[in-house]
Amino acid sequence: MATSDQRLAPGAYKFTVKSAEQAVALIREKLGPTARVLSVRSIEASGLKKFFTAPRLEVVAQIDPPPAAPSPGLREVSAETAAPAGELPARNSRLAPLPATLGLAGLLRRSGITETALHRLQAGANWSELNALPLHRALAETSRLLRTQAESRTTRPPLSRAAFLGAAGVGRTTALCKWLAVEVFRRARLGHVVSVEFDRPNPLGPLPVFAEALSVPLAHFPCETQPAVAGGFAYFDLPAVSPRRPADNAQLAAWLDGERIDERVLVLNAAYDRASLRDAYTAGRDLGATHLVFTHLDEVPQWGKLWDYLFDEEIDPLFLATGPSLTGDCEDDVAGAIVRRTLPDDEPEDAP
Repeated sequence: MATSDQRLAPGAYKFTVKSAEQAVALIREKLGPTARVLSVRSIEASGLKKFFTAPRLEVVAQIDPPPAAPSPGLREVSAETAAPAGELPARNSRLAPLPATLGLAGLLRRSGITETALHRLQAGANWSELNALPLHRALAETSRLLRTQAESRTTRPPLSRAAFLGAAGVGRTTALCKWLAVEVFRRARLGHVVSVEFDRPNPLGPLPVFAEALSVPLAHFPCETQPAVAGGFAYFDLPAVSPRRPADNAQLAAWLDGERIDERVLVLNAAYDRASLRDAYTAGRDLGATHLVFTHLDEVPQWGKLWDYLFDEEIDPLFLATGPSLTGDCEDDVAGAIVRRTLPDDEPEDAP
């Protein structure tokens, strides 16, 4: 961490970075905790490069001079050296401060947070207070606020008798295998798994071999659907859900209700586009989903779009599947993991 005598002189500085996280780190180190952001804008590469190069972020930040001291002109700051370039022409030498919300809101959008989540923050009573803070502290406070809102629901008891639901190709059976590994290895629980087909095939993939390796019995319906041991579990691998044809899910819904399976885990592929995610989520809600799993997170560069699904108080996030392993790549601190991938979650050691 840079000390105060290593930071730059008062004035306006412009720098270009790859991400909001890099911008925050540069402001912390070179401009100090009192710096304020004047403007933020995304810069795309020109020509064919824009199809292969991610947009960069141009940030203008201000270090206020002591009272009565003149403010220098706008200077360039390199993300590598942060050395000020020469002053710009006189017509650009002084910048009128832009609204404080532009800095924070702009960086939140750049992190991938959806407009729905951003509007939720902006509607809060403390939005103006957040914008009055130095940028790195505002982002840290925003992180904590998002996490608090996402974790405000009533805690449910641990799963014991649950069906795993999801559209074809989302990794539903793999998600079930990951959860079985958590139950057996981490929690030392016993139970069995039931495969259900109806009039549609239900490919089991790695489930039979994996269940045998865990010494978890795998049965095919019709069979016993209650846990076979006290304190044990019974999980159900069901045929694929149809996201866009609700009538196709009627038989599945009737079976869940008839067997009185109240715990229903909806599995979503996080790599899908937002419209497909929303369709699959709506279908799961119609089927009474109580828990949520996101898969294929290793294929998703920005996790900010997941915030929208964490605010639904009727569905508990269960875990994130962050890789293909059946016995790992399973993150059950869902809100914390998304915070770490979108926004800083702590303040610098020398913050006031």
